[in-house]
Amino acid sequence: MDESTLLQGCLRNDRRAQHALYRQYAAEMLGVCYRYTKQATDAEDVLQEGFVKVFTRIQQYSGKGSLGGWIRKVMVSTALDFLRKNKNYKSQLYLADDPPEAGEEAAPILLQNAGEVVELIRELPLGYQTVFNLVGIEGYEHQEVAAMLGISVQTSRSQYHRARNMLVKKLNNQAIIKTGMPK
Repeated sequence: MDESTLLQGCLRNDRRAQHALYRQYAAEMLGVCYRYTKQATDAEDVLQEGFVKVFTRIQQYSGKGSLGGWIRKVMVSTALDFLRKNKNYKSQLYLADDPPEAGEEAAPILLQNAGEVVELIRELPLGYQTVFNLVGIEGYEHQEVAAMLGISVQTSRSQYHRARNMLVKKLNNQAIIKTGMPK
């Protein structure tokens, strides 16, 4: 089924269309959910909750932009809600309002396997990981991230900058280990 047919079916609560929409987007959206959680089972929970929201709010899709893009926004919003509500994540989500330290500058990132980079992002502290995903991967502006997370724009910028620096260090360390060059 094409996107328009899927959308029309979902608007009519047609189970076959809902199932087809789920099959078409589930794998990609699980990847989105996985970037915000630390455990695969949590990502699966977020995915399921996200698709419940997709199907109950499908009439809110305005038709502007792709349906997949709208579903991605629902998944990101659901993941952020999950992080705020889940006591195991809530304590790790603390976002400090510290400005970047003077002289902190990221070196160029070496090309890596995408799966390795995703795993390195997941190793970041949860607050850094969340802001990095929203800004660096999802493409949100710092003002949008600040509003979504209830933080200041400066905090968003600071967390993104620190996350980026940590990621560059991890990537550089990984490259040194792979090449066998001394640190």
